[in-house]
Amino acid sequence: MKLDFWQVTDDPVEKVVALIAKRALGQGERVLVVAADPAQRAAISGALWQGGAETFLANGEAGASGADRQPILLGSEPVAANGASHLILADGTFRETSGFARVFLLFPPDRAPDARAAWRAQDGTGVERAYFAQEAGRWVKKG
Repeated sequence: MKLDFWQVTDDPVEKVVALIAKRALGQGERVLVVAADPAQRAAISGALWQGGAETFLANGEAGASGADRQPILLGSEPVAANGASHLILADGTFRETSGFARVFLLFPPDRAPDARAAWRAQDGTGVERAYFAQEAGRWVKKG
């Protein structure tokens, strides 16, 4: 598994989720986005649909009818009813991630201590980790 830590400082989380999801879909992958807060999931869903007829990213809420057919599924738990291989933890909270090929933990600066603890918890597990930060509007790999 590959685990990416993305410290979100410049863009809203919704925009970062859309960036990652678009890239994953372009690679033929399915995505699960997890956030505990229903309002945050609704904001993410809106941002994903916002691209217009040619660039919108179809998505649905876990538990809804047809959720298994959605290329991007949003939910409160890391359960991929849509067969997602990519998991985006959009609310900054690390959760159990077994069964996913790639996981993205998005966190604001005030959640950095929690992200560091999640990073250290992966020591010796064989998980490939990377850390990304925003610099001048671009994402830069730091470690």
